[in-house]
Amino acid sequence: MSFKQFFFGMFFLISFAGNAQNKTKEVLFSINDKPYYTDEFSRIYKKNLDLVKDDSQKDLNQYLQLFVGYKLKVNKAYKLGLQDGAQYQSELKSYRTQLAKNYFNDTKITEELVEEGYNRLQKEIRASHILVLVDENASPEDTLKAYKKIEDISKRAFAGEDFDNLAVQYSEDPSAKENKGDLGYFTAFRMVYPFENAAYNTQNGKISKIIRTRFGYHILKINDIRANRGEITVAHIMILKPKPEETGKDAEKTINEIYKKIQQGEKFEDLAKQFSEDKSSSSKGGVLNKFGSGQLSSEEFENVAFSLKNVGDISKPFQSDFGWHIVKLVEKHPVKSLDEMKNELESKVGKDDRSKKITASLNEKLRKKYTYKRDAKQFGLISKLVTNDFYESKWSVPANAKDYTATVLTINNKKIDGNAFLNFIDKQQKGDLKVKPLSKLVDALYDRFLDEQLTAYYDENLETEFPEFANVMEEYRDGLLLFDLMEKEIWDRAKTDTIGLKKFYDGHKMEHMWKKRVDVTIASSTKQDMIKKAQALLKKNEKPQDIKDKLNVDNVINVMTNSGVFEEGSDALPKTMKYDVGVSDVFKEGEYYFVTKVDNVLPEEVKTLEECKGKIVNDYQQYLEQGWVDDLKKEFTVKINNDVFENVKRQLK
Repeated sequence: MSFKQFFFGMFFLISFAGNAQNKTKEVLFSINDKPYYTDEFSRIYKKNLDLVKDDSQKDLNQYLQLFVGYKLKVNKAYKLGLQDGAQYQSELKSYRTQLAKNYFNDTKITEELVEEGYNRLQKEIRASHILVLVDENASPEDTLKAYKKIEDISKRAFAGEDFDNLAVQYSEDPSAKENKGDLGYFTAFRMVYPFENAAYNTQNGKISKIIRTRFGYHILKINDIRANRGEITVAHIMILKPKPEETGKDAEKTINEIYKKIQQGEKFEDLAKQFSEDKSSSSKGGVLNKFGSGQLSSEEFENVAFSLKNVGDISKPFQSDFGWHIVKLVEKHPVKSLDEMKNELESKVGKDDRSKKITASLNEKLRKKYTYKRDAKQFGLISKLVTNDFYESKWSVPANAKDYTATVLTINNKKIDGNAFLNFIDKQQKGDLKVKPLSKLVDALYDRFLDEQLTAYYDENLETEFPEFANVMEEYRDGLLLFDLMEKEIWDRAKTDTIGLKKFYDGHKMEHMWKKRVDVTIASSTKQDMIKKAQALLKKNEKPQDIKDKLNVDNVINVMTNSGVFEEGSDALPKTMKYDVGVSDVFKEGEYYFVTKVDNVLPEEVKTLEECKGKIVNDYQQYLEQGWVDDLKKEFTVKINNDVFENVKRQLK
């Protein structure tokens, strides 16, 4: 997630989100005579009431100050002209397009498609296919030629010829020579919709009917159908792949030593805490967040994880692109329920060929919703301009197109001229519309043009027809400006103002302290006699690797070591160890015996600016923002209508 995405997530969730309507509308305050109304303030406050954790933001007097501060920043952004920035305009347009998608769906059809997709997601299909390429807009001759070829292959496959051999010989999918047409396992939304339909409508072991997609003609053979693997939770121990400078590190040897200790009965979780180099999970005994097929960036890891059958099963060491792992199965999770997946599935439905069904439904709805009329005279004149060149994509808009500026279509009170229709026809030449004769072609083109213009009209009027859409757009518009302003006035300044940052650090450095740290080597074992031998070797200043080489013999891992500088409270440190320089006595925690060799104890001390820079920069940003709002109150004239505000407070309480 980018910082901007995070900013807007917080902005809409906590600061200024909401779309409920409020009938009362009076001027609550003004900034340089620009009015801001009670309905917006009340709507946003109500939405926030159950979301904010800071009680000070629930106090109406405090909330008004926050709201005024927010509007002051927006005014400053407009004063600086940030609303004219090309990137701002592009992002605003992109967001509106995304938000508007919610208003273009047919709920009934969408729900049917979501349910179909969910039902298909319960299974994963392994299929092979044979493809004969043919363009969507190919000539009838080329289309017939491709169909006859796939038809011949299909007959041979149904007659019992080996499908794999046919794929190698005849499939025009470039990968078929190597994979014999095998596409592996897939589920819903992974293939184009007609291909998916064929896969899910063909029985296991059978060959499909001939189908056409935008790529050409296909036949499929279903090789296997299995239940969706769902999601799992696993724990792992990872030893990272050595960096070039880590010449003495042997990740494979270390992971095998850890695996031996597991086989000897030591706890997976304890070993993960001590030795796993995945610091995001080691403190939790190696437990990772649950995941499903394709969610991790390592196919090797997923395959091993899903191969574990019973909770508690542990894999042998294996290698991925990241290093070496041992995996333990913690929990299996079945496929999510339909309710849990609904939003995700709706998004997927809108992005693939299924959406054509939704578009058709919308077109029908808009034709009933709006009044529209075609001008017969202008349409007739334009129809005569379309020639057979259209079928070969050689037609062009006539040079005298300016003579066709009369209205060809009226939607409510909006008039669309003939030029728009001519340009539409020009763009459609490379499409799939090849209806003959020309008279029928122009009628079909006009139908598409009408649907496009009705959709555009509907889109243009979303703010008028749907107040909640208008509210969210206004909030996003202001929020986007606020982000750009904060970046310009606060965030960039905090990063580049080295003198100011250093001065702020000097005034707050006592708030950023290291705990006591220790430079230590830790040896551990479940065997007391072995840890005593390790203790003796540590007293002789033997290196950790040499100690392991001497004590881990006959393919038995007796001792493990861990070295480094650790802060007090680190999971890598035994809880009862003493912070005394030198080799410790042997001590026991749980099932493990420990001995430590402390080379140095570093006292509590102030972190350098570099060591705490991230936190200092964040604090400095907040400090700058507090002073900045005070300056804005001097730059702009703010007038609050206190009588109106008192009335708002009574209503909200």
